Amino acid sequence: MIRNKYVLYFFRIIVGGVFIWAGVLKIIDPLGFAQSIANYRLFPAWMAFFMALVIPWIELICGVLLILGLFPRTSSFVLSLFLFAFIVLIWTAILRGLNIDCGCFGSFSRKVDYSLLLVDGILFVMSTLLFLSSGRKEV
Repeated sequence: MIRNKYVLYFFRIIVGGVFIWAGVLKIIDPLGFAQSIANYRLFPAWMAFFMALVIPWIELICGVLLILGLFPRTSSFVLSLFLFAFIVLIWTAILRGLNIDCGCFGSFSRKVDYSLLLVDGILFVMSTLLFLSSGRKEV
């Protein structure tokens, strides 16, 4: 995969920074994030509230670890899973014609649309390349 340490560092800063920012904004307003999750109409209320309490902390921790270069393989794997899940959620919302905010960045969230799919797709590729480019052992 990618061996250029500067490209990998750039990917770590971008992906980690996005998830730190997103995590902090969701931690500040867990009820708002729970409502954003509920707006997708795929999860029961109790699960939306549970996810609103847990997901932002995982995003924040993985983002920090990724930027620091601690457990980059694990962090990028978890964030790749999240991004894949977000892509599926956004795609299903578009297909069902839901006119909702993504919930990605708290009150700074934008509407679910194809450009959001593109952004998440780029982040997914970056994160997956980080995972594949990290050695088998954690550093």
